[in-house]
Amino acid sequence: MPYRRLPNTDQARLRALKSTLQKGMQVSPFDLAFSQKLFLELQSYLPQYEQAISQYNFSKERQAKYGKLLADQFKITRLYVSHYIQVLNFCIIRGELKPDARTTYGMSENDKTVPELGTEQQLIQVSKQLIEGEETRMLHGGGRIYNPSIAMVKVKYEKFIEYFNNHKNLLVTTQKMHDKVVDLRAMADRLIVNIWNEVEAKFENLPGDEKRQKASDYGIVYFLRKHEKEQVKGTK
Repeated sequence: MPYRRLPNTDQARLRALKSTLQKGMQVSPFDLAFSQKLFLELQSYLPQYEQAISQYNFSKERQAKYGKLLADQFKITRLYVSHYIQVLNFCIIRGELKPDARTTYGMSENDKTVPELGTEQQLIQVSKQLIEGEETRMLHGGGRIYNPSIAMVKVKYEKFIEYFNNHKNLLVTTQKMHDKVVDLRAMADRLIVNIWNEVEAKFENLPGDEKRQKASDYGIVYFLRKHEKEQVKGTK
């Protein structure tokens, strides 16, 4: 015997609720297969649930968009920061700067390597040290470093920080939207179960196929079990 299956995704829940609402709008209150109390609750609840899902999906899309922008800007900024440190080391090798100039940028005097820049936090820390260090060195009459200049590094870094902060804020917003949908999802499941129970009870004295046909008009979804599917195939 076919069995009903409750929706397990938000879109499936919306389809079930919309089908029920549409049927409720088409028949008179006296012919409705479930109570007016549930019908009024459905009318009030469905727009909230649909809006919450829409807002959540929109937030996810924006988060994904800024996630890509952030990833791209991360690569660009890391490249500029890495090149700036390499040029700094070349200046020291050529004798244009003394090795202790590295300490101005938060590095060890004899450390000729580029610091780890594999994470966002590492890139932020090293970038800030370079920018602040160069400003300090300029205040003491130091010569400028070019290709790239600290001004270019700063431009790339500030754009990176902009995307970083936007993405972080969107993560928080998306999580809030997700939590709201989860809360409303529990209400959707309760509403669907109550409506479906009343609809099936209304048609319980009808023959099986007729009962399921009438119940399906209210959005109830029935599925065949595996052996029933095989039996149907065998009759074709």
